[in-house]
Amino acid sequence: MIIHPPYLLFLGDAADELAAKTAHGIADWRPEWCVGQFRLPGCRADLHLPDLTPAEAAAKGARTMIVGVANAGGVLPEHWTREIVAAIEAGFDIASGLHTRLSSRPAIAEAAARHGRALLDIRHSTEHFSTGKGVKRPGLRLLTVGTDCSVGKKYTALTLEKAMRARGMDADFRATGQTGVFISGRGAAIDAVGADFISGAVEWIAPAAAENHWDLVEGQGSLFHPSFAGVSLGLLHGAQPDAFVVCHEPTRRTMRGVAHELPSIAEVIALTIRCGRLTNPAIRPFGIAVNTQHLGEDEARRLLETTARELELPATDPVRFGVEAIVDRLAEAFPASVGK
Repeated sequence: MIIHPPYLLFLGDAADELAAKTAHGIADWRPEWCVGQFRLPGCRADLHLPDLTPAEAAAKGARTMIVGVANAGGVLPEHWTREIVAAIEAGFDIASGLHTRLSSRPAIAEAAARHGRALLDIRHSTEHFSTGKGVKRPGLRLLTVGTDCSVGKKYTALTLEKAMRARGMDADFRATGQTGVFISGRGAAIDAVGADFISGAVEWIAPAAAENHWDLVEGQGSLFHPSFAGVSLGLLHGAQPDAFVVCHEPTRRTMRGVAHELPSIAEVIALTIRCGRLTNPAIRPFGIAVNTQHLGEDEARRLLETTARELELPATDPVRFGVEAIVDRLAEAFPASVGK
């Protein structure tokens, strides 16, 4: 798929900031591509971009409107159809990471055909994946895992990519979700892959590589989440990670979308090692990434210090404080992967 920037990011009537995490990810990592945001009444998300109608955004040069919402089940609400059709009529291609295909709505499909505009369903790959083989392949891999959904796994992997490259390490972010694909321009949305092929799809996303090359695989969901653990487990087996980083949001008490309590970081480490050993017996943790956006700086630093001491691992907020301590640990354990 070819997605033409610049973008207008459609937030619909997102219930909160996390519901617009796709748009937030694009705006944070590809700000030069983002002309503005298009919000409906009642929207509670804000990218702090100019609020524009499709006509206004088209006049500023935007070419693609991206549906930037990631809701439960990846559904396309019926009342968004009219707004998407209006954007097509204003000259936009439409790209979406939802499970519902844009073309499944007759009004959208008809408008796109009439105006010669593209409908791009990023979540639905055209690749035919094999089942996973679980055979150790060359190269080094790091997987971000979580205590819950939407805790910073993608941001942690992207921040690690940037820091590792600055250190002279050969590292590439590997997208496994729709937002990551929008950001990197490659990858596949693992949660839209048939269950039998999840691990095989991850083997395709992060294939055999040079001995000291790092693939930084974006994690999804949580092994403890009753809705998404199957995706998380298949991803873990396909990634065959040599290293993993646990991502956590400390202010939550229940997992997103369900009533289950969050597991502890220690529980996530133990289960990740136990399950991950199936395809890589050498798997081990290298750090903790804590999303401290809801904490003051002093409180955040105290929490990170306590977490690092209790778990004997580097603990940081990647966005707020960087990931240098985690990269130091990786460089020490895999010195050949550090550039000269």
